[in-house]
Amino acid sequence: MPQTETSASPSVVEPLPANITSAQPGGGACYRLELAWGRLRRWYLRTFRPGYVRRMAAKRTGDARGCPHEVLDPRDLKYHRNRCTAAWDTGDDPFAWRDRLPLARWGLAEVQILGWPLLAVTVAVAFTAWWPVAIATGGVLLWVVSFFRDPPRRVPREAGLLVAPADGRVVEITRLDHEPFLGGPAVRIGIFLSIFNVHINRVPCRAGVLCLRYSPGKFLNALRRESATENENMWIGLEGESAGRRLIVRQIAGQFARRIVCDLRPGETLERGVKFGMIKLGSRTELIVPEEPSLEILVQVGERVKAGTSVLARYPADSPATTSGNES
Repeated sequence: MPQTETSASPSVVEPLPANITSAQPGGGACYRLELAWGRLRRWYLRTFRPGYVRRMAAKRTGDARGCPHEVLDPRDLKYHRNRCTAAWDTGDDPFAWRDRLPLARWGLAEVQILGWPLLAVTVAVAFTAWWPVAIATGGVLLWVVSFFRDPPRRVPREAGLLVAPADGRVVEITRLDHEPFLGGPAVRIGIFLSIFNVHINRVPCRAGVLCLRYSPGKFLNALRRESATENENMWIGLEGESAGRRLIVRQIAGQFARRIVCDLRPGETLERGVKFGMIKLGSRTELIVPEEPSLEILVQVGERVKAGTSVLARYPADSPATTSGNES
């Protein structure tokens, strides 16, 4: 395939669209409960712990404007860090320990809201004549906890690699004649996530966030081809730091997955393998990259991959972007 010239104009970072009102724009019952708890917690802090509020305000960096509510401490950014630039250094965050838990921070509310009642029922009936019920509820409890697991991953360091943005099975490797954002031919790699996979999404390479687009839609089975175009999804436009090569990650809701989480801020740069969101229940994630003579696809349809660890494709480390929509 002949090489084409790259664009000389700088890439423009687009502001967050109006329909992305939070990191979980699709809402949800657990999400609404978390927001209600946040309002109650902020009232408590302002009323009974004004000293804590002042100390956290002094340590905060960035600007809280854009967030739909007050930002008193890092917990207030869980679903709204993408709406503002407010932040705390890890050493100043009294809740940083939650990131070290083996559970996704975005799913801690679901684990508690669903888990505690299941545990209570399991314990209550375990030593009664209704003990078979305990097997069923205990199994569901284990699945809920397992679904939101967040195991550590060893991210490969070799330059030019694109790692999987999600766990699951590769169900599609398709050549596209032209992808407007990438500015030329592209390859789309689709990954299906079952309800038993880890559902954390990770950045495929060191890249800057150029734009995000959220599209409400249907909730078809993620194995169906039309789910890629008709289902609710989050489209993420990235630009690789090493060679100015653009790429796209799409989080697509499935038949059971109704909640997409993506807390990326336009303009920020992330390292390869960094967690940026998740899809709650069975779903699909796609990686779309420029098709160039130097591109080497390293997976096959049917292969199982792990986010941040499995290498999907590789460009030579010193190879610049060659499609017309990318930077040189």
